[in-house]
Amino acid sequence: MAWSQDEERMLAQIEQHLVEDDPRLVARLESFNERVRRSEARSTGQSEGRRRPRRSTVIILISWLLIATLVATLLIMVLRDDAAALAWVSVA
Repeated sequence: MAWSQDEERMLAQIEQHLVEDDPRLVARLESFNERVRRSEARSTGQSEGRRRPRRSTVIILISWLLIATLVATLLIMVLRDDAAALAWVSVA
């Protein structure tokens, strides 16, 4: 539903008085409106493409990868030492 010219003029006057009377409130409202616009843009953009992972998710994945690498390295070292010990015992 479109606003009439009188309603638009009254809203413009109210906005002008608000800007003059309380500029901090205006700044807060503009900040809120910007956050809402970004949120809406993100929500519509998610349906079109893939979302980037959060930083915390990436850190957790890297941590698990490092832990798995460490465990695999330790297992290889233990198995190699056991094989070398068995070979030494069979030779002696």
